[in-house]
Amino acid sequence: MTSIKTYKLIDETENQIVFDIKKMEDIYDKNAGKVDTPHRHDFYIILLVSRAKGTHIIDFNEFSLEDNQVFFLSPGQVHQIKEEQKSCGWVITFSRQFLIKNNIDYNFIENINLFQDYGYTPPLPLDKIQLKQLNTYSSQIFETYHSNLKFRLESVGALLKLFLIYSNNVCDLDSKDPQQLQVGSIIFKEYKNLVEKHFSDWHKVRQYAEALHVTPDHLNRTIKSLIGKTAKEYLQSRIIVAAKRLLSFSGKTNKEIGYDLGFNEPANFSNFFKKCTGFSPSKFKERNKNIGFL
Repeated sequence: MTSIKTYKLIDETENQIVFDIKKMEDIYDKNAGKVDTPHRHDFYIILLVSRAKGTHIIDFNEFSLEDNQVFFLSPGQVHQIKEEQKSCGWVITFSRQFLIKNNIDYNFIENINLFQDYGYTPPLPLDKIQLKQLNTYSSQIFETYHSNLKFRLESVGALLKLFLIYSNNVCDLDSKDPQQLQVGSIIFKEYKNLVEKHFSDWHKVRQYAEALHVTPDHLNRTIKSLIGKTAKEYLQSRIIVAAKRLLSFSGKTNKEIGYDLGFNEPANFSNFFKKCTGFSPSKFKERNKNIGFL
């Protein structure tokens, strides 16, 4: 079994990872409608869909690819688009280096409610007015990016930030107390960083709560108020997505993957995986081969 294909965003003129924007219909024509294999990117992706029919699989979750929606994908997420007909929309790609180059603080990406690192990442549905506004931003980005204007990339960066702010306002429908939201966001950001470092050896919320100097109950409530699931559910999701990626693309045995993820016994890994997904690790492999994701 080969490792998963990873795409990189390269500016050939400067040999730097920067930014790009394409029309979905142009990509479809270039690929002659052929479905790409499951892959991931080392950059952020915005997929603004005006018209489409098909499916979009992200980290092993299947979503309808349809009119009036926008997807946000983070670096490292495994995805595959299956179009039943030519789609119409925009694909915007950018890297962390591009954000830094254009004085967009990385914390801005962390603080908006759009990009998730893994797990269940459904599209944001749009009404006609919202789609029109985001299409306007995308057209301006496209025209600016392909122009010879002075400060071209700086202008693109400003327009991209407007796109993201507008999208964040669309999805942030809950009117929460600003002070409470700010404190919770700080805890969540620290929790996310700890999970990313320790999910393969810290499997208990208590361990993270101790590191953050809060109680497990407080941590669970805080995370749930922000993202709709508890700290325990978030941690389990991170472990499960890592397990699914390894099962699908690493070529390692179930036993080896279990040890990599901090399970001392293969049975413990198998039981945990089945409890969270409804499938044993072996059944998951078989199921994904049958649906064509492997």
